Amino acid sequence: MKDSSKLKNKLRARRVIRVRSRIFGTAVKPRLAVFKSLKHLSVQAINDESGKTLASASDREVKGETKLLAAKALGEAMAKKLAAQGLTAGVFDKRHYKYHGLVKAVAEGLRAGNLKI
Repeated sequence: MKDSSKLKNKLRARRVIRVRSRIFGTAVKPRLAVFKSLKHLSVQAINDESGKTLASASDREVKGETKLLAAKALGEAMAKKLAAQGLTAGVFDKRHYKYHGLVKAVAEGLRAGNLKI
């Protein structure tokens, strides 16, 4: 059992590295990194040139009838925060998650908020 969890974590880390090797956030087009815990969802806009977080949002800040609607509202809230900073584009970083369900809803919310990803 212990070896299978080590293998799972190793494969997950390889997926993160594979995804991150293809994307890079700048001050004009930040990396939008999604994080899912068992209960919550959050997004950060990261400038990889300086290593700083430009904005962040969590589903604790937004309300939705279901988790899926809350994820879409989270994307829209993040798009508003970035628009307030004058940013209109970003690079979507799904990390090791599949582009499906809540992660896809966040991306759709970002697009609905007029953010080009």
